[in-house]
Formats: sequence, C-alpha cells, structure tokens
Amino acid sequence: IRSKVSLVCLTGDVVEDHHVACLIGLGATAVYPYMAYELIRDHFARDDWQKMMSNYRYALEKGVLKIMSKMGISTISSYHGSMLFHGIGLSQSFLDKYFPAIKCYTEGIGLAQLRERLIERNKQAFGQENPRLEEKGRFRYRKRKEEHGFAPVSFKRIHTLAKGEHSRMAGNGSPIYLRDLLDIKKGNVVSLEQVEDVSEIHRRFGCSGMSFGALSDEAHRVLARGMYVIGGRSNTGEGGEPSDRYDSGNPDKSENCYVKQVASGRFGVTTDYLAAAKELQIKMAQGSKPGEGGQLPGHKVSIQIANARSSTPGVPLISPPPHHDIYSIEDIAQLIYDLKQANPRAKVSVKLVAQPGVGTVASGVVKAGADVVLISGGDGGTGASPLGSIKHTGLPWELGLAETHQTLVANELRSRAVLRVDGGLKMGRDIIMAALLGAEEYDFGTAAVVAIGCVMTRQCHLNTCPTGIATQDEKLRREKFTGQPDQLVNYFTAVGEDVRKHLSEMGFYSLADIIGRTDLLSLSPLFESFAVEKGINLDPILNPAASHGLPLDTELKLKPTSAREEPHIDETIIEETRPAMMIHGHAVVHKTIRNTDRSVGTRLSGELSFLYGRRNFHGNIQCHFRGVGGQSFGAFLSDGVELNLQGVANDYVCKGMSGGLVAIRLPKKIREQQKAQTMIGNVVLYGATGGTLLVAGRAGERFAVRNSGASAVVEGVGNHCCEYMTRGTVVVLGDFGRNFGAGMTGGLAFIHCPSKEKLENLNNDFVKADGLSLADETLLLRMLRSHKSHTKSPMTGIILDNWEEEKSRFVKVVPLTMDILDFKDVYDQHIAARMGVLLNE
Repeated sequence: IRSKVSLVCLTGDVVEDHHVACLIGLGATAVYPYMAYELIRDHFARDDWQKMMSNYRYALEKGVLKIMSKMGISTISSYHGSMLFHGIGLSQSFLDKYFPAIKCYTEGIGLAQLRERLIERNKQAFGQENPRLEEKGRFRYRKRKEEHGFAPVSFKRIHTLAKGEHSRMAGNGSPIYLRDLLDIKKGNVVSLEQVEDVSEIHRRFGCSGMSFGALSDEAHRVLARGMYVIGGRSNTGEGGEPSDRYDSGNPDKSENCYVKQVASGRFGVTTDYLAAAKELQIKMAQGSKPGEGGQLPGHKVSIQIANARSSTPGVPLISPPPHHDIYSIEDIAQLIYDLKQANPRAKVSVKLVAQPGVGTVASGVVKAGADVVLISGGDGGTGASPLGSIKHTGLPWELGLAETHQTLVANELRSRAVLRVDGGLKMGRDIIMAALLGAEEYDFGTAAVVAIGCVMTRQCHLNTCPTGIATQDEKLRREKFTGQPDQLVNYFTAVGEDVRKHLSEMGFYSLADIIGRTDLLSLSPLFESFAVEKGINLDPILNPAASHGLPLDTELKLKPTSAREEPHIDETIIEETRPAMMIHGHAVVHKTIRNTDRSVGTRLSGELSFLYGRRNFHGNIQCHFRGVGGQSFGAFLSDGVELNLQGVANDYVCKGMSGGLVAIRLPKKIREQQKAQTMIGNVVLYGATGGTLLVAGRAGERFAVRNSGASAVVEGVGNHCCEYMTRGTVVVLGDFGRNFGAGMTGGLAFIHCPSKEKLENLNNDFVKADGLSLADETLLLRMLRSHKSHTKSPMTGIILDNWEEEKSRFVKVVPLTMDILDFKDVYDQHIAARMGVLLNE
C-alpha cells in the first residue's frame, strides 16, 4: 500500500543536499527542513530572506540532481526509495533492523549511542543562555576543530621535504584514517644498509591520474618529468596530454606519461596516444569524489585543452557517469582486448573504487585480462569537487584493498595481476600499511601536487589558483608557478627512506617480503580509547582467520594475461603488407572473417602508429573482407588503413577510430532486394576522433556516442544517436530513434527527414533543427558521393539522382552551445592570454 500515500519528512536536522538525498533515497516523498528555513529567516531578516530561501532550495535541488547523475539516474522516481547507500560507523544489527538494504563492513554505533548523541546536542542548543552556531571545521580546516588529512601542518611538512630539508614524518595526532587505528609490529631489526635501495622502492611509486586541463600544462609536465627521474609512473589522467609530449619524433621522452588513461574511450583517445604508452589504464571508477572526474568548466577549456580532448574551446566538459561501452565484465574484457591489440607492448590496468563487493569485480577484471588492478580510495582528490562529494562519497582504500587481496587469493587469481592503491598517501607508514594489506604498487595524487607547490586553497574550479598549478590563466601560470621536478624527486626520496626505516625496524629486507602480511598489524592504543566506544570492528581488514596473513608466493611468477589465445588476423595482414609498411607503399589484401575475429584492423593501426606516429604514414593499405565482423571492427583505426567489409558487423564498430576509412555493405543481390537491413550493432564510433565510416544499412543504438571528430554516413539509427558528441559530422539517411543529440556540444548532424513529425525525436535541451546553407549542401553532397562510391548504396543513388528535390528534405542538427558561444570572444581571449595581456587592462 506504499504507493497509495506520500511520506513527508518534517525535520530540523536537514542542512545540506546529502541529507535530502538520504531521506529521498530511503523513501521520503518530500522533505521540509524547517530549522534550516528558520535560520535563513533569522539571519537575513533585514534583507530579502525570501530570495535567500529560494537560493537555498535551488542549491538543494541542484545538489540532489548532481547526486542522482553520479549514479546514472535521470528521474527522481528512480532514486526514490532506491537505498543506494553504504553504512559508515553504524552497527550491522542496527542497520538490519531499520535499514535492511544497507551494509556496514566496519560495524559501529547503535540506537543507544545515537540517543546519547541527540541528548548531548539538545543540551548544547538549549542548555546555554545564548546558544550560537559553531564552526566545526568539517569542510574547512579550523584550529582545534575536526582533523583533516591535508591540514596545514601536513602540506607544510611535504613542502619542507620537497626542498630537500629534513622533516619528521610523524603520524596524525588523532585518528583520521582507518589505518591510524592500527600499529605495525616491530621485529628483529636489520641493518638499514641491508634493506633494498630507494631506487627499487621508487619503481613501485606512481602519480595518480590528474588531468591536463584540471592542472596547468606546466604543472602536468613537471609531474611527468619528476616521475621519470625517479623511475616511477606518471599518469595522463583522462584528459590525455598534448601530442608533442609523446610524438615519435620527439627525442625527449621525459614528458611522455608512462600511464595513459582511456576512461573507457572518452576524450580524444587516438591510436598514436595508445601506441606511445607503457601502460593503458581503463578508468572504470573514481575513488575520491566519484562521478566528479573529467568535469572542466568552460572557462578552463582553452584551445590547447580542446585540441587534446577533441572538443570545443569554451564549452564545459562533463564525463557521463554511465560508461557507454562498459555494461558488463564481457564489455570490459572486450576493451582490454582492444587495447592489447592497439599496443601489445603495454600493460593494461583497470581503476576500481573501494566499496563493498569490489573484490568480486576485481576477480572478473583479472579474468578479463587486466595486468594491474588499482583500488582507489575516497581520500585525496581535487579541491574543485563539490563539498558534498568531498564529505559524503567514497570509502577508505583500506577496506577495498583488503577485500580485493583476500578475494583474489581465495579465487587463485592473485598471481595473475599486480594490485595497486591510491588515495591520500603521504608518507612511508602509508606505504607499509598498503603493502601489509596486499598492495604492490602505490600512487600519490594530492601529495605529489603539494610537493610542487600546491597550498590547498581549494579553488581549483575557479581558475584562480594562487600557485599557478590548477589554472589555465596564462598570467598566473607564468608568474606564480615555480614547481620543479627536483621537488618531486626530493619528496619521494624522503618517502622511500622512510619506507626503508620502517622495513629495518620490522626486520625485513624489501617491500616484497611484507605484501599481504596482515599478521604484522595490531590494534593501536588509539583503537582502545577511540574505536571501542564507537563499536568499530576491523576484522574485515585484519583477516584474523589467516594467522600468517596472505603473503604473495614469490616463487609463483605472474602468469601472462594475454587477451588472445590464437594468432590474430591482423598478424597475417602485417606479414603480407610489411614491405609496404616500411616504404610507405600501397598494398591490397583479401580475407574472409568470422564473428570471432574481433578488433580487426586495430593491431595493424597500432603498429603503424608505433612506427610513424599520427598522419606520418604516407602509404595506403586496403583490406577487403567478406563475412561477419566481430566486436570492435575497425577500433582505433589510423590513417593509411582502409577496411572494406562485404557483410555485417557486431557492436563497437570503429570505436576510438582516429583515421582511415571503413565501408560496410552487403553483397549486391541482397543489397538490391532488401534495402532496410541492419548492418552494424550498437555503440558505433564511440570516442572516435577522426576517419570516415560509410554504411549501406542501418545501425543500432547509441550511434556516434562521444564522437569527437569522425565523419559517417548511415542509413538509419536507433535511439540516442550523437549522444555527447563533441566534433565530427554524421549523416543519417533513414529513420532515427528517440533522444537524438542528448548532451551534444559540438559537431554537426544531417538527417534525411521527409516527415517533420520525426523531429520530435530530437533532444531539444541540447540541439535544434536548422536549414541547410550553401556550404552545408556542398559538404553533404561530397559525403553522399563518397558513400555511393564506396558502398554502391541504392538509397544514396536515388537521393543523388534527385538531388534538387531531395536536398530540401535534409535537416541540419546543431548543438545549442554553438549558438550560445561567442567564438570571436573565445578566440580573442586565448590570443590575449598567449600574449600575456589581460583583456581588462
């Protein structure tokens, strides 16, 4: 009978958007935060408090929508009663009784303690003559208030170490992290000279994924050079990096990031970008401020950043939370396969978030062929994140890491992958803790940025960073940024020496000796005084059932995780065309393919990109296929490669395509008799940055989603065509489904639409229908002639034969952002910035 009544929650302790989201998620139909309203009315009594009330409500609504979007939920009815929460510090017996869908792995307080807290809060409010609101320091650091992981004392200590000066790497005064409740057992001390060298420890260090765009170009390059010097791993983040840093003609490799994120194919991932990596990282989740990653305000999207991300200058960049090509373990297995075809020399890592059940996901990822699993915790992260996301999302990496290590060991998968961790790491003790819980490699994010000068002002999103690190303002970057690679080297050398000191006191010679040894951890005195009263249970981390921990078997070498078991069809093509590849010549090959031949053309393109970089191969290799193309036909295709398929293809055709041409058609007899064939599957041209796709038939759902530069002609599409498109040109000659152009911020689409009623399928929040200009007609005519030439399409032939009549039936679909954006203004701003002159001077 729940659907027959509304539940309205009248409450005085709702203050922020997270509180409202919790109540709605637990079943409230409406929320009335009367105390917040009274505070606004009291504080703004002399002003227009009604306007302030409206502002407050708007902020709450916007915050709730943001929380929903991070979960990939688009309607309040879907979020209502969904109970999509994890318990923090609440006893499981309490949750089982009152919140049966929610779990808490560390236990915590129950009803009795909650009652005591409410009574204490009541005394604070009504037991004083003049009660007033108190700043608790939850969101901003305040002396003698709530402790922060990166309080001034912490980042000033990092600054001191970065200068090469000595500073004590002490722990926190009161517990901040779960690891602060644990002690490391001492052993028979070994000589410090016998402990492995700092250089060996540095090989396990890396930078977390921090995007170029969020950081300035100078800061991003300094991080890369610093990690290169110590032999660690730099990381592009999902924003990629300018091509000059990894171009094959650049002799300086110090700025070429070791790890290149692909974030499921978003943001300008090109084949040469993949070919230049030593590790490719699939960003499946964001540990700190989940769902916030990849968001860049329009005023930070400069021409340089727009080029690196294949987007439009001045237009905000938002990563859609549902990763459009990852809906199952099979999908991520396919992406891993694609990446290993594009660059077989690189390892593939998958970034997962610390949460209950992550061990099961990690097991599937390892089975899918990943070489490295990264568990990302909820600590650290950017100051550009909304306050609610800083405080109310993400879980400690200690929980996720321990569960993942234990689950992989239980499934006999631990030897097949390296386990990595990130999230708020600062000093040697953090590294030792992570190693004891099962991690072999360690990524530093915030601490690395602090080492090159960050002072934690938390105004990253405003483009006003006072140290020139998190800004695209040319003047601030030029005058304020003083970071050097040596600062990073000094800091990581100090951390490495701290790790060696701990190993010496524990009686071990290397980090490899202690990985997984949870038996070397014990509960600290802090636990007795602090955690017992809060009911915290750390057994899920300590795993007391394993009396000697779960150490890695050093005798068992890592098993290869090759994504293929038999020779790929591209390998035979490379053998046949090698002479042409070496002399920039021309070659033609003919092959029969089956649907088990996946990622056809990807290995060939990867080899050309590795040899020559982007657009530097001046030959042409034509591949003619008959049969059924498997998943990812033409994925990450590069210039100089042409694939002609006489048959049909599965999902992900031309995923990440950055050049070349793909033409797909049926045999002539079938093509002439059945003109409405569905030829290719779903999620076609996902994340493509260039090249051309010509199809004499229909496509499935999500055609050209996140297309960032490819051109395509297709004879009909399903729902969500051109979703999140940022560049490129798409021509649709047949029917098209609902939600056309959702999230589209760039590029053009042309629809052959005899009936204007079909235009109702356009997403009018993002795009509008327009007529054709003379230039549009010329472009469209050229694309249709190319389509007819390569596919012999009867439909295109009819349109071309009756062009004067048919051209009036075409509609141009334009993103609304192109109307809003003043390109001259944007251009002038960037020109002025490059000259170092502010426009207001």
